[in-house]
Amino acid sequence: MVSKLSRLKGPPITVSFYSVAKNFVVAPVVNTVFRPWVRGLHNIPSEGPAILASNHLSFSDSVFMPVKVPRQVHFMAKDDYWGKQGAYGWGMRKFFDLSGQIPMDRSGGQASQDSLNAGEQALRDGEVLGIYPEGTRSPDGRLYRGKLGIARLALNAQAPVIPIALIGTDKVQPIGKNIPRLGRVGMIVGEPMTFESYYGNAEDRFAQRAVADEIMYRIMRLSGQEYVDVYASDVKRQLEAEKAEAKAARKSLRHHSGRRIEDSSAD
Repeated sequence: MVSKLSRLKGPPITVSFYSVAKNFVVAPVVNTVFRPWVRGLHNIPSEGPAILASNHLSFSDSVFMPVKVPRQVHFMAKDDYWGKQGAYGWGMRKFFDLSGQIPMDRSGGQASQDSLNAGEQALRDGEVLGIYPEGTRSPDGRLYRGKLGIARLALNAQAPVIPIALIGTDKVQPIGKNIPRLGRVGMIVGEPMTFESYYGNAEDRFAQRAVADEIMYRIMRLSGQEYVDVYASDVKRQLEAEKAEAKAARKSLRHHSGRRIEDSSAD
């Protein structure tokens, strides 16, 4: 089985594919159709490791952001994308591998740690790592609590964090929509954040929480989003449970209504 790290440190074709796909296919379309604007691009270092920490509103975030970033961005992408079946799944896996993305296992435990280790190695190799600290797309456009993974990466690799706010991507491609709508999107890049005072406590959960919260605060200031101090994944689970409960209630209501009609016919 190919490791997460070997996917990233593949042959030069990985860089070539990324450059060709971005500069000659994706960027011309995105720049023409969506006319993305950007502020603060100078805050992204021209060399050396960096973590791009962004809010996450839409699937298309991972398209719009790298189009405007001069350097190659290696995203920590959920590993579900590598598990899809059929020709579509094969094509998706090849695309993510060739573009140098890193599968992120979100199940917890050693599997998640292995994913973070691959991201940390990318930073030690001087790469730019893209990550969504919330861990999933916002279900309602608000900004949610950051996971600790980004703090572990920043502290263990001692890499600067560049806060980023993506604007309007949820209007262009809302959750559940496969085809983007026409509209303009934007990106605001904040000043680099470093956490030297915490480097000696990289494994301390209180230090990690402080770092993650500071990153989310900076993103909030850039994006103007309302902040909610709970995990977006918990909110999504609650919404799914409520949806399932409502569906069961409707099914039960239809069943009882049908029984009453049958009883009336019998009378």
